[in-house]
This record gives sequence, structure tokens and C-alpha cells, in this order.
Amino acid sequence: MLEIDCSKGEGGGQSVRTSVAMSTVTGNEIHLIRIRENRPTNGLSKQHCTAVQAVADMTCSQVIGNTLGSRELTVIPGNEHRYNMKMDIGTAGSVSLVLQAMQLATVGFKEKVNIDISGGTNVMWAPPIDYYQQVLYPLMARMNIQAELDIIGRGFYPEGGGRVKATFYPIDDIKPLKLTDLGKLRRVRGTCFSQRLPKWISEQMVEGCRSILEDYCNVEIVTQRTTGDSRGAGLSLVAEYDNGLLGSNVLTTRGRPADQAGIDAANDLVQIIDSGATLDVHTADQLLPYMAMADGDSAFSVSRISRHLLSQMDTLETFLDVRFGVERKGDLYHFTITPGGRK
Repeated sequence: MLEIDCSKGEGGGQSVRTSVAMSTVTGNEIHLIRIRENRPTNGLSKQHCTAVQAVADMTCSQVIGNTLGSRELTVIPGNEHRYNMKMDIGTAGSVSLVLQAMQLATVGFKEKVNIDISGGTNVMWAPPIDYYQQVLYPLMARMNIQAELDIIGRGFYPEGGGRVKATFYPIDDIKPLKLTDLGKLRRVRGTCFSQRLPKWISEQMVEGCRSILEDYCNVEIVTQRTTGDSRGAGLSLVAEYDNGLLGSNVLTTRGRPADQAGIDAANDLVQIIDSGATLDVHTADQLLPYMAMADGDSAFSVSRISRHLLSQMDTLETFLDVRFGVERKGDLYHFTITPGGRK
């Protein structure tokens, strides 16, 4: 049984989600200790418990210690698969992060998986569900990993109440992803969403965003206004290049001018564009497990190395024979991922 100290690196829920999923993929029993020890609230949250139980149910695995606040967790992988899943996080916990763990656990499945999940679709400290459609899934498709989702309803903090239907298709061989040069910037697309808020909020967000980005390239932003149990607004952007995609997003908060939220999202994207990186650091974090299992070497560059990325590398080396190479050139960090590279 592998023992994994979840206080290392970023010390949050990322190591839990990745470890549980990789346990079921590789068949290794695991014992997680010191879960989220570096966070103000230690142990598993409702969102983490949902992700762990979803992976366990989907793979018919046994989990011990999957309770709210638990600082230890044991996973004994199963040998059967379930292909239709329905769950409710019960709070505004991130739908995106639960889906992240579930999708990784489907590596090796022979049939498509249909998931109906409720919770928070656009919440702080988690990727917006729009980002999966705009950035992550298109890049994963280049790795021969097919996924799609429909946003049935949006859920914001604290009520949640969003709903998403996702489909993960069987993965054959995972192709490597080499992003060494993005090529020419073609356009920026975006979705500005608001729910149970005045129309002028989304209008000002778009106006603020355009004031920054229109000097760079063509900007196309779609506005969505919806109704639901919760209230909120935000903006999700993607810069489309010849050879890749870069993402940025923002949520409005009380006391923050709407136009400034749009400006902030645009400036974040501009900063990534100007850096010359071929992936934003959040996308690198999510693609890394698949690169580590690919049939060949992958490569990308980022403008900074996050603690999440370091934690992912450390966790994946526990389960896989993979070598990560990092070289700093100027202001960029160039990564190479070599499956089987430690032999």
C-alpha cells in the first residue's frame, strides 16, 4: 500500500483528487495522511468527499475515512466499472473539480461514462465550467481524449444549485502534446454570464474587457443571462492561436465594479499572452496526468510554476514511471514529460 503525505506541496485538495483517481487507474492501494493540513480548515470538505465517493462508486472501489473533516483516507481499488452516474454535491462545491477527478479515473474504461452532477459551476478557487468547454477539452481532444458537457444551470456561492451533464468517451492510446510554439494569435472568444443580476453588470464587464483586448486582436464575447437558485456573474476568456489555447477568467464580487472585473480578466490574459508561455499554469496542472501516461514525450512552457503543478508532479511520480524535466529560459519554464523516462 502506498502512503502519501497530502501536506506536501500546495497541501490542498489537488493531491487527494489526483491520488484517488490514479489509485483506481493503476490498481495501487493507497493511504492518504495529513489531508489539507496546510489549509485553515483541515481535512476533507464536502466537495472532496463527493469527488472521492464518485470515483469510488464509478470504479467499485472501497474507501475508508471518506467523511467530512477526515485527515486520513484509504482507497482499495475495485475491478468493475459503472457508466452512468448522478450526484449532488449539496453545496456550492465545485462541479469542475469533481469532474476533474472522475475523468482521470476513467482512463482504461471501455465504454463512455455519462454524468449528471449538481453543485457550483462558477465559484472561487476553482476553474469555471466554461473553461472546460473553451480550453481544456479542445486541448485534450488533441491527445485523443474526448469529452463534452452541457451546462443545464449555473450555480454560484453560497447556494449552488447548478447542474451539468458530462460525457467521457473511452480512451485508447493517449497521444503526447507538444506545445513549443503557439503560432499566430487569431482571436479572443469569451462568455460573459450573469444570473439574477441587472443587465448592466454584464454589459460593463464586456465593455471593460474590450477596452483592453481590442488593441490585440478580434474579440468575440457572447453574453448569457440565466435564472436559478443562486446569484452571480463572471467572464471566461480563451485566446485562440494557430497551435494552442490560453485561458483566463474572473467572477464578480460585492463591491467590485463590473467594468473592473472585465478589465482584470483581460489583463490576466494579456499577461499570459505577453509572457510567451504555451500553456497557462492552471491548464498545465490539469493536463499533466495525461501527459504522464501518453505514448510519447510531451512539452510545454509556463510563465511560473505553481505549487499545484509541483504537487501534481510529486503525486504522479508516486504512481507512474515518468520523468519531468524543467528548464528555465529567460522568463519561462520549459517542461518536458517523458513516460518511462526513469527506467
